[in-house]
Amino acid sequence: MSLTESARFAVRGVSANKLRSSLTTLGILIGVAAVIILVAVGTGSSAAIQTSISKLGSNTLTVNASQGGTGGRGGGGVGGFGGFGGAGGGARPGGTGFGGASSTTVSSGTQIRSATLTLDDAQALTDKAQAPDVQSVAPVVSVSSVVATYAGAKHTVSTFTGTSPSYLVNDDDSVQAGVPFSNADYSAHRRVALLGVTVAKDLVGGTGLSAVGKTVQFNGIGFQVVGILAAKGSTGPQDQDDRVIAPLSSVRDTLAGYGSLGSISVKAKSAATVAAATNEVEAILNGRHHVTTATADYTVFSASSILSAATSSTQTFTVLLASVAAISLLVGGIGVMNIMLVTVTERTREIGIRKAIGAGKGDIVGQFLIEAVLLSLFGGVVGVLVGLVGSRFTIVGVQPVVAPYSVGLAFGVAVAVGLFFGLYPASRAASLRPIDALRYE
Repeated sequence: MSLTESARFAVRGVSANKLRSSLTTLGILIGVAAVIILVAVGTGSSAAIQTSISKLGSNTLTVNASQGGTGGRGGGGVGGFGGFGGAGGGARPGGTGFGGASSTTVSSGTQIRSATLTLDDAQALTDKAQAPDVQSVAPVVSVSSVVATYAGAKHTVSTFTGTSPSYLVNDDDSVQAGVPFSNADYSAHRRVALLGVTVAKDLVGGTGLSAVGKTVQFNGIGFQVVGILAAKGSTGPQDQDDRVIAPLSSVRDTLAGYGSLGSISVKAKSAATVAAATNEVEAILNGRHHVTTATADYTVFSASSILSAATSSTQTFTVLLASVAAISLLVGGIGVMNIMLVTVTERTREIGIRKAIGAGKGDIVGQFLIEAVLLSLFGGVVGVLVGLVGSRFTIVGVQPVVAPYSVGLAFGVAVAVGLFFGLYPASRAASLRPIDALRYE
């Protein structure tokens, strides 16, 4: 008997009981759709995380003071600041109280010192001879508990940053209204500021863009708003637009004092040179702080390392989701086997008659195996359609992104399930002796 004839018998057998066949394919349908949708959720979650982290700059390094160092200080501390995007000049030494700075007390056993980062440290990192893979450097001071007021409106700023013009490049920031503060603003200690969208909206209402040109009080100190930062959105509970950026020189004059830096932002020339730039930063700071990598009193973080860790975690999460969904396919396959065994039992006399008139073992195996594959194939096709439609909706706050491989994989596994779980019932049908099959009641 030809394959075409076997397929015709198989189609007739599947369509003979439409309700049972439909319920059988439902398990395969659910399994295929679940694999596609859950993998899409994992892929979408990974894409969202990568987008958020990329906003930090894939080739940006952040240097923070940390505990654990045992070396002595090297170089000057809080004096003049120059060479950061041409900012040059002027942070005046003197002041004591430094709000929001990172200054950690570290014991070396024989002495107690403060693990700090200074303007001179930041200046040293701009040396092209020692750090050829560093593109730009920006010292950073963060001031806490800053309240912004304007015309009776009040807003507590989540993040108030004092830095240099290079910071906007390092942080991949842009200005949607007005202009960034300039190197001249930095050198002249001008009290100018860039507002995040959230701060601007709370102070002036509407889109917040009208805040440009206004003078806003920060803890009672007036700063002229020269620009509104482009929106960055939220990362979990953190609003990345609830922030203010101002020149480090003026922030030290008014809000922070002249203590140590909170951190140093460093931008590598490209994502490919992040590792080299990191090594160069560590070599310079180790020499200045008289420490080794093992005893360093600072840490260097990069967005690329965070991205790598996050990607690894989301990949594990996606595999876990796919594994859970694959269980549905397994259950669906067991359902196919169960129904095919019932079908073989019901059609025992038919099998006996066909074998008695000359049907070979291969003909019987082919017929029932094709029936099992048809059930899985139909469930797989409908499951793919359901999965693609379901992936268009936001699920638990994540916009799914369909991974093409998941569609092919789910459909292929569905067909393989039909073959695997249909093989035993088909072999059982083919192994029946004609005489026994004809006697079956």
